[in-house]
Amino acid sequence: MRFLDRVFATPEENLACDEALLDFCEEDVDSEVLRVWQPVRRFVVLGYTNAASREVHLAACNAAGVPIYRRTSGGGTIVQMPGCFNYALVLRIDGHPALTGINETNRYVLDRIAGALSSLTPAPVTVCGQTDLCVGDRKVAGNAQRRRMRALLFHGTLLLHADIPEIERLLPFPSSQPDYRMNRAHTAFLANLSLNPAQVTAALQTAWHAHAPYTHPLNERLDTLVHMKYRTQEWNMRR
Repeated sequence: MRFLDRVFATPEENLACDEALLDFCEEDVDSEVLRVWQPVRRFVVLGYTNAASREVHLAACNAAGVPIYRRTSGGGTIVQMPGCFNYALVLRIDGHPALTGINETNRYVLDRIAGALSSLTPAPVTVCGQTDLCVGDRKVAGNAQRRRMRALLFHGTLLLHADIPEIERLLPFPSSQPDYRMNRAHTAFLANLSLNPAQVTAALQTAWHAHAPYTHPLNERLDTLVHMKYRTQEWNMRR
Protein backbone atom coordinates (compact mmCIF):
# COMPACT_ATOMS: atom_id res chain seq x y z
CA MET A 1 0.00 0.00 0.00
CA ARG A 2 1.18 3.53 -0.84
CA PHE A 3 1.31 6.37 1.70
CA LEU A 4 0.42 10.04 1.20
CA ASP A 5 0.87 12.66 3.94
CA ARG A 6 -0.36 15.82 2.32
CA VAL A 7 -2.63 18.72 3.26
CA PHE A 8 -3.77 21.11 0.54
CA ALA A 9 -4.32 24.84 0.85
CA THR A 10 -8.13 24.76 0.61
CA PRO A 11 -10.93 22.60 1.99
CA GLU A 12 -12.12 21.91 -1.56
CA GLU A 13 -8.77 20.44 -2.55
CA ASN A 14 -8.59 18.28 0.57
CA LEU A 15 -12.05 16.84 -0.09
CA ALA A 16 -11.34 16.39 -3.78
CA CYS A 17 -8.09 14.56 -3.06
CA ASP A 18 -9.85 11.61 -1.43
CA GLU A 19 -12.16 11.25 -4.43
CA ALA A 20 -9.26 11.54 -6.88
CA LEU A 21 -7.40 8.75 -5.09
CA LEU A 22 -10.53 6.59 -5.35
CA ASP A 23 -10.87 7.40 -9.06
CA PHE A 24 -7.31 6.33 -9.80
CA CYS A 25 -7.65 3.05 -7.92
CA GLU A 26 -10.97 2.30 -9.64
CA GLU A 27 -9.40 3.00 -13.02
CA ASP A 28 -6.39 0.75 -12.25
CA VAL A 29 -4.12 3.76 -12.65
CA ASP A 30 -2.60 3.33 -9.21
CA SER A 31 -2.69 1.13 -6.14
CA GLU A 32 -4.25 1.15 -2.71
CA VAL A 33 -3.25 4.11 -0.57
CA LEU A 34 -3.37 5.47 2.97
CA ARG A 35 -3.59 9.26 3.15
CA VAL A 36 -3.39 11.39 6.31
CA TRP A 37 -3.95 15.13 6.67
CA GLN A 38 -4.82 17.75 9.28
CA PRO A 39 -6.97 20.84 8.63
CA VAL A 40 -5.52 24.27 9.30
CA ARG A 41 -8.86 26.11 9.56
CA ARG A 42 -12.49 25.48 10.45
CA PHE A 43 -15.06 24.29 7.94
CA VAL A 44 -18.18 22.13 8.05
CA VAL A 45 -18.53 18.99 5.94
CA LEU A 46 -21.93 17.49 5.18
CA GLY A 47 -22.37 13.80 4.50
CA TYR A 48 -23.52 12.94 0.98
CA THR A 49 -27.24 12.90 1.84
CA ASN A 50 -27.30 15.54 4.61
CA ALA A 51 -29.38 18.71 4.37
CA ALA A 52 -27.53 21.79 5.58
CA SER A 53 -30.76 23.38 6.81
CA ARG A 54 -31.22 20.48 9.24
CA GLU A 55 -27.66 19.50 10.17
CA VAL A 56 -25.92 22.88 10.53
CA HIS A 57 -26.46 26.04 12.59
CA LEU A 58 -26.34 28.17 9.46
CA ALA A 59 -26.52 31.51 11.25
CA ALA A 60 -23.61 30.60 13.54
CA CYS A 61 -21.50 29.44 10.60
CA ASN A 62 -22.28 32.56 8.59
CA ALA A 63 -21.48 34.84 11.54
CA ALA A 64 -18.16 33.08 12.15
CA GLY A 65 -17.25 32.85 8.46
CA VAL A 66 -17.17 29.04 8.55
CA PRO A 67 -17.79 27.63 5.05
CA ILE A 68 -19.89 24.53 4.37
CA TYR A 69 -18.95 21.73 1.98
CA ARG A 70 -20.23 18.28 1.06
CA ARG A 71 -18.17 15.11 0.78
CA THR A 72 -18.67 12.18 -1.55
CA SER A 73 -19.29 9.62 1.23
CA GLY A 74 -22.20 9.05 3.57
CA GLY A 75 -22.37 9.52 7.33
CA GLY A 76 -23.11 12.58 9.42
CA THR A 77 -22.06 16.21 9.36
CA ILE A 78 -18.76 17.13 10.99
CA VAL A 79 -16.66 20.19 11.79
CA GLN A 80 -13.11 20.10 10.48
CA MET A 81 -10.69 22.22 12.51
CA PRO A 82 -7.16 22.25 13.89
CA GLY A 83 -6.95 19.38 16.36
CA CYS A 84 -8.68 16.96 14.00
CA PHE A 85 -6.72 14.22 12.26
CA ASN A 86 -8.03 12.75 9.00
CA TYR A 87 -7.17 9.48 7.35
CA ALA A 88 -8.37 8.03 4.06
CA LEU A 89 -7.96 4.46 2.88
CA VAL A 90 -8.51 3.53 -0.75
CA LEU A 91 -8.84 -0.24 -1.01
CA ARG A 92 -9.44 -2.71 -3.84
CA ILE A 93 -12.70 -4.62 -3.44
CA ASP A 94 -12.08 -7.39 -5.95
CA GLY A 95 -10.63 -10.53 -4.44
CA HIS A 96 -11.05 -9.31 -0.85
CA PRO A 97 -13.90 -11.14 0.99
CA ALA A 98 -13.84 -8.73 3.95
CA LEU A 99 -14.73 -5.82 1.65
CA THR A 100 -17.70 -7.33 -0.19
CA GLY A 101 -20.36 -5.35 1.72
CA ILE A 102 -20.78 -2.14 3.69
CA ASN A 103 -21.07 -3.78 7.11
CA GLU A 104 -18.21 -6.20 6.47
CA THR A 105 -16.00 -3.32 5.37
CA ASN A 106 -16.88 -1.24 8.42
CA ARG A 107 -15.91 -4.05 10.74
CA TYR A 108 -12.72 -5.00 8.89
CA VAL A 109 -11.35 -1.45 8.68
CA LEU A 110 -12.50 -0.19 12.07
CA ASP A 111 -11.18 -3.20 13.95
CA ARG A 112 -7.75 -2.56 12.48
CA ILE A 113 -7.88 1.19 13.16
CA ALA A 114 -9.07 0.58 16.73
CA GLY A 115 -6.23 -1.84 17.33
CA ALA A 116 -3.66 0.63 16.03
CA LEU A 117 -4.99 3.43 18.23
CA SER A 118 -5.31 1.20 21.29
CA SER A 119 -1.56 0.67 21.19
CA LEU A 120 -1.25 4.41 21.99
CA THR A 121 -4.00 4.93 24.59
CA PRO A 122 -4.36 3.92 28.26
CA ALA A 123 -7.94 2.72 27.66
CA PRO A 124 -8.85 0.65 24.61
CA VAL A 125 -10.42 2.21 21.52
CA THR A 126 -13.50 0.22 20.50
CA VAL A 127 -16.02 0.16 17.66
CA CYS A 128 -19.43 1.58 18.65
CA GLY A 129 -22.56 1.67 16.53
CA GLN A 130 -21.84 1.04 12.86
CA THR A 131 -19.08 3.53 12.10
CA ASP A 132 -17.83 5.18 15.29
CA LEU A 133 -14.71 4.67 17.36
CA CYS A 134 -14.98 5.27 21.11
CA VAL A 135 -13.08 5.33 24.35
CA GLY A 136 -15.59 4.12 26.90
CA ASP A 137 -18.90 5.56 25.74
CA ARG A 138 -17.40 8.74 24.25
CA LYS A 139 -16.99 9.05 20.49
CA VAL A 140 -13.47 9.88 19.32
CA ALA A 141 -13.87 9.28 15.57
CA GLY A 142 -16.54 9.12 12.89
CA ASN A 143 -16.09 7.26 9.63
CA ALA A 144 -17.77 6.82 6.25
CA GLN A 145 -17.26 5.07 2.95
CA ARG A 146 -17.89 5.48 -0.76
CA ARG A 147 -17.99 2.35 -2.91
CA ARG A 148 -17.34 1.86 -6.60
CA MET A 149 -17.27 -1.36 -8.60
CA ARG A 150 -13.62 -2.28 -7.99
CA ALA A 151 -12.44 0.06 -5.24
CA LEU A 152 -13.72 1.86 -2.16
CA LEU A 153 -12.87 4.93 -0.13
CA PHE A 154 -13.03 4.60 3.66
CA HIS A 155 -12.18 7.76 5.55
CA GLY A 156 -12.54 9.10 9.03
CA THR A 157 -11.81 12.01 11.36
CA LEU A 158 -10.10 11.43 14.70
CA LEU A 159 -10.52 13.99 17.45
CA LEU A 160 -7.07 14.56 18.93
CA HIS A 161 -7.20 18.11 20.33
CA ALA A 162 -10.40 19.51 18.80
CA ASP A 163 -12.47 22.36 20.24
CA ILE A 164 -15.56 20.33 21.14
CA PRO A 165 -17.60 23.32 22.45
CA GLU A 166 -17.11 24.88 19.01
CA ILE A 167 -18.67 21.78 17.44
CA GLU A 168 -21.64 22.26 19.76
CA ARG A 169 -21.94 25.87 18.60
CA LEU A 170 -21.86 25.10 14.87
CA LEU A 171 -23.87 21.87 14.70
CA PRO A 172 -27.32 21.13 16.16
CA PHE A 173 -28.24 17.72 17.49
CA PRO A 174 -28.05 15.40 14.46
CA SER A 175 -31.13 14.08 12.71
CA SER A 176 -30.08 10.50 13.43
CA GLN A 177 -28.03 9.01 16.24
CA PRO A 178 -26.64 5.60 17.22
CA ASP A 179 -28.35 3.93 20.18
CA TYR A 180 -25.33 4.33 22.45
CA ARG A 181 -25.44 8.14 22.15
CA MET A 182 -28.61 8.23 24.29
CA ASN A 183 -29.52 11.81 23.34
CA ARG A 184 -26.30 13.29 24.70
CA ALA A 185 -25.23 16.73 23.48
CA HIS A 186 -21.99 16.99 21.50
CA THR A 187 -20.05 18.15 24.57
CA ALA A 188 -21.18 15.10 26.56
CA PHE A 189 -20.80 12.65 23.69
CA LEU A 190 -17.50 13.56 22.01
CA ALA A 191 -13.98 13.28 23.45
CA ASN A 192 -10.41 13.92 22.34
CA LEU A 193 -7.79 11.19 22.17
CA SER A 194 -5.08 13.71 23.16
CA LEU A 195 -2.49 11.96 21.01
CA ASN A 196 0.48 13.23 19.05
CA PRO A 197 -0.35 13.25 15.30
CA ALA A 198 3.04 11.78 14.44
CA GLN A 199 2.33 8.80 16.71
CA VAL A 200 -1.06 8.26 15.09
CA THR A 201 0.46 8.44 11.63
CA ALA A 202 3.12 5.88 12.48
CA ALA A 203 0.57 3.52 14.05
CA LEU A 204 -1.68 3.67 10.98
CA GLN A 205 1.23 3.13 8.62
CA THR A 206 2.25 0.05 10.56
CA ALA A 207 -1.31 -1.30 10.73
CA TRP A 208 -1.81 -0.98 6.96
CA HIS A 209 1.77 -1.68 5.83
CA ALA A 210 1.75 1.69 4.08
CA HIS A 211 5.28 3.01 3.72
CA ALA A 212 6.10 3.42 0.03
CA PRO A 213 5.33 7.01 -1.00
CA TYR A 214 2.40 7.80 -3.27
CA THR A 215 3.81 9.46 -6.39
CA HIS A 216 1.00 9.54 -8.97
CA PRO A 217 0.26 13.11 -10.21
CA LEU A 218 -2.89 14.55 -8.68
CA ASN A 219 -3.10 18.12 -9.93
CA GLU A 220 -5.17 17.72 -13.11
CA ARG A 221 -7.81 15.43 -11.57
CA LEU A 222 -7.88 17.54 -8.42
CA ASP A 223 -8.45 20.77 -10.34
CA THR A 224 -11.33 19.21 -12.28
CA LEU A 225 -13.08 17.94 -9.16
CA VAL A 226 -12.59 21.24 -7.33
CA HIS A 227 -13.99 23.43 -10.10
CA MET A 228 -16.75 21.11 -11.32
CA LYS A 229 -17.90 19.89 -7.90
CA TYR A 230 -16.44 20.94 -4.57
CA ARG A 231 -16.40 24.69 -5.26
CA THR A 232 -20.01 24.79 -6.49
CA GLN A 233 -23.15 25.64 -4.55
CA GLU A 234 -25.00 23.07 -6.65
CA TRP A 235 -22.98 20.33 -4.97
CA ASN A 236 -22.37 21.74 -1.49
CA MET A 237 -25.90 23.03 -0.81
CA ARG A 238 -27.89 20.75 -3.09
CA ARG A 239 -30.32 19.58 -0.38
